[in-house]
Amino acid sequence: MVDITTKKQVIVLGAGVSGLATAYWLYKNGYDVIVLEKNAEAGGSMESVRQDGYLFDKGPNSGLEITPLIKTIVDDLGLSDEMVYANDKGNKRYILRDGELHPLPMNPFLFLKSRLFSFKGKLRLLCEPFIRRSSDGYYQSISEFVTRRFGQEFLDYAINPFVAGVYAGKPETLSVKSSFPKLYELEEKYGGVIVGTIRSIKERKKREEKSKQSAKMFSFIHGMQSLPKAIAAKMGERVFCLSDITNVTKSGDTYSVTFNNAGVMKSVQADCVISTLPAFASSKIFSTLLPDSAEQFESIYYPPVLVLMVGFKQYDIKRPLDGFGFLIPEKEKKSFLGAVWSSVLFPARAPKESEAFTLFIGGSRNADLFEKGKDEVIRQSIAEFKEIMKIEAEPEFVASRFWTKSIPQYNLGYIEKETYFDNAEQQFPGLLFGGNFRRGISVGDCIKNSDVVFNKAVECLKNKK
Repeated sequence: MVDITTKKQVIVLGAGVSGLATAYWLYKNGYDVIVLEKNAEAGGSMESVRQDGYLFDKGPNSGLEITPLIKTIVDDLGLSDEMVYANDKGNKRYILRDGELHPLPMNPFLFLKSRLFSFKGKLRLLCEPFIRRSSDGYYQSISEFVTRRFGQEFLDYAINPFVAGVYAGKPETLSVKSSFPKLYELEEKYGGVIVGTIRSIKERKKREEKSKQSAKMFSFIHGMQSLPKAIAAKMGERVFCLSDITNVTKSGDTYSVTFNNAGVMKSVQADCVISTLPAFASSKIFSTLLPDSAEQFESIYYPPVLVLMVGFKQYDIKRPLDGFGFLIPEKEKKSFLGAVWSSVLFPARAPKESEAFTLFIGGSRNADLFEKGKDEVIRQSIAEFKEIMKIEAEPEFVASRFWTKSIPQYNLGYIEKETYFDNAEQQFPGLLFGGNFRRGISVGDCIKNSDVVFNKAVECLKNKK
């Protein structure tokens, strides 16, 4: 049995996918590591439940296989038979414009044919290769970057809904450098996005990486929580749930983590502490070690998001289900941000002869929407969804999960926060910060970053010998 009170090589704070993946690489390589988690089970924002024949992913509903590390960990855990890739129909995505769903054009021919953009908007986008590199450096919003390179219409009907779908955010406030670093790098390195995209394909192949546009979408038969649950099961008694961390201190070369474990205050020492806790949960924990960190943690904005799953009988749906789902531009003035056609993408999401849909409501765009009350917001969103999807019947299934703090927003000036945490790691060797407020918010980003943090931890431990 693992003794929680004896000194460890590494303590990982948080049993979301970032913390568990990092801990797993350490465990796999023979390091003495434990994970402390506040909740009763592992998973973080990955929550998957089955009810009345429907499978509801309350947080992330899929991932993109952008790195070979994902397949490595899935194979190691024996999850290969449960891993499923999205139906090819998912390659088709829709954008709402003037109340109608228009497929997002995925190649030049479809772009020229598309009714999503006007003739003037198409001409403006084709000018992108001739736009000069910006002199603004890091301090550009996505809105500024896209409008300058592609024009206002492309911002309104492509990037605005896309940013809402990924970040639940607003392009006017998000930093292009921090939120979409590869987009920023295409301009910096190649002078433009279109030219850079073409020229960067060979470089990604050398690194065995895939762009998020070409990476395969995956999930698991029993939902996304299958992955963190499998890692936690593999690590067994090294994962301590119901452990509410209260403080991290340092004496000499040793870190001490104090926590409330099922009502009993405990403390454990380690050579290295890796925090993958959300920024909003970190301020008090690191106040002793980093007295100036409160402003950095607390100013990272996490907007509220309500995830809503609705189920309908197939014969009540009058619109063909031939895609991933749809996103809604802010100009359309709807209550929700978009919808994923969950049972089209992956198997076992709905009972036979029924279909499941996941709606996303709120975000930075509509943060004050919930002042109306959750029930009214749900009612209004379902009514709008039914109109778009040409459904007259009421749903046979409704379930929701309200996240008061959902996705960290990499807003303008985020580069200062990145620099602050880099400097903190240098100031305190053996203290490392991971999680989705660093280097990317997606499931794929978190797993990719877990390898970065793992290697940093190994280097710290080598230096302490």
